[in-house]
Amino acid sequence: MLYAILCYNSEEAVGAWSKDYHDQTMTRLYAVNDKLAKEGRLGPVARLLPTTAATTLRKGREEMVIDGPFAETKEQLLGFYVIDCASLDTAIETARELAKANPGTGSYEIRPVAEFHPSQLPDAKKPAA
Repeated sequence: MLYAILCYNSEEAVGAWSKDYHDQTMTRLYAVNDKLAKEGRLGPVARLLPTTAATTLRKGREEMVIDGPFAETKEQLLGFYVIDCASLDTAIETARELAKANPGTGSYEIRPVAEFHPSQLPDAKKPAA
C-alpha cells in the first residue's frame, strides 16, 4: 500500500539553519531516500518552496484566490514522500527514519494514499484501449 508522509515544521526555524547544518541535514535525508529507492519503496518526493510562494483557493460561498497560505498553523507543510509499505507500522518506521535524519521539532503525518484503478473512472474518462 502507498503511504504519504507529510513533513511539517516551522519555516522560520528551518530558515534559520546555517548552510552547514542545512547541508548535513540534507545529506542524512538523501541517505534515507537512497535506502528507500534501493528497496523499491520510494515514490514521488518533493520539498516545497516557502509559504510566501503559495497561492490559496479559499472555498466558501464565493471562491477567493489569495497570495500565500491561509492556514493558521505554527507548522507548515514543507514537503512530502510517497512510499510503498506493507503496513502502517512500516510506514511509521520510515517516518521515524526521516525524523532521525532531520532532528529538531516538527511532525510527520502518515496517510494511506487512495489508489484508483481505471475501472473506477466514468466511461468518458477511461484511457483508450
